[in-house]
Amino acid sequence: MGPLAGIRVLDLSQIVSGPMAAAWLADQGADVIKVETPAGDPVRFVGAKKGRVSALFVSVNRGKRGELVDLKSPDGRARLEELVGWADVLVENFRPGAMDRLGLGEARCRALNPRLIWCAITGFGPDGPYAGLRAYDPVVQAASGLAAIQADPDGTPRLVGTIICDKVAALTAAQAITAALFHRERTGVAQRIDIAMLDAAIAFTWPEGMYNQSFTDPADPAPDYASLGRLWQAADGHVALGALQDIEFEAVRATLGRPESLADPAYNSFEGRLADYPAVLAAMAAEVAKRTRAELMQGFTTHGAVGCVVNSRDDVPADPQVVHNGCLVEVEQPGCGPVRVARHPIRFSASPARDAPGPAPDTIR
Repeated sequence: MGPLAGIRVLDLSQIVSGPMAAAWLADQGADVIKVETPAGDPVRFVGAKKGRVSALFVSVNRGKRGELVDLKSPDGRARLEELVGWADVLVENFRPGAMDRLGLGEARCRALNPRLIWCAITGFGPDGPYAGLRAYDPVVQAASGLAAIQADPDGTPRLVGTIICDKVAALTAAQAITAALFHRERTGVAQRIDIAMLDAAIAFTWPEGMYNQSFTDPADPAPDYASLGRLWQAADGHVALGALQDIEFEAVRATLGRPESLADPAYNSFEGRLADYPAVLAAMAAEVAKRTRAELMQGFTTHGAVGCVVNSRDDVPADPQVVHNGCLVEVEQPGCGPVRVARHPIRFSASPARDAPGPAPDTIR
């Protein structure tokens, strides 16, 4: 049944941030109705697709029911008002003021349903100098500092290769909605939730990505955290490994056969390694390059090192731990056949989430 069984969600959102939030609620047992206009959610046409259904659309809309509603028509507005009265939660990610212009703003919806929790996801917030901007993920990566965190050694900013700000906003929204439902359960009071992608991205990146910007008074600076991580060339590909703690560095040394180049007693402490950092990195790189990924992976697991092979996209579904965890499940999507999606990652002992979600709405044909 899931922990949110009995909760009803009206999903008016498009693209990823709102739909993914609502899909998580559906995974957890909520009854979610996704409303689409006759044109359909634009994400239907993004990436690999069959007909009018993309794999991305299925991933962020699985397990929902669907309705086709023309929000600009009197009949469409009347139907939406019925759905507002039915719902516990409304999710929308239009630009500020769009729902008011349709005559279906928060005040009208709350008059129809005083217990309605309204979740509004925007790019930059409901007001302020950027409120009217269209906000796609790269724009928020730029504004939040995330692109700067990803910069090349020469300082050229880079984008994270996934729509991370959309998805962080989605997970933030899902958590906020459950918190608001809990508050309503305790107090009887429904509320509005505003989530800006910018705010969610900054909260997500700040702890380590901005630690040099955190103290307002002068403090001891440190290398940017992003500069401390790297991928390593093995004999047949790449691996990731880390050794911040002393015990972790010892495990790496054991994995690499305790070579003479890493035997200096000064390297037993983080301070000693940092004092001779270029030499340590060069010695580790030389040793990693002598070994295959399988050899290194065996060493990582044997000695408890922080490390793993770098999987290609095609490698991920067959990775032994991915298979063991059952990370991927198939959705039988009408008109498309099986579509692989990520299983809901949270495991509840008493109210399990749906291991096999239903298909995405087949509203648009």
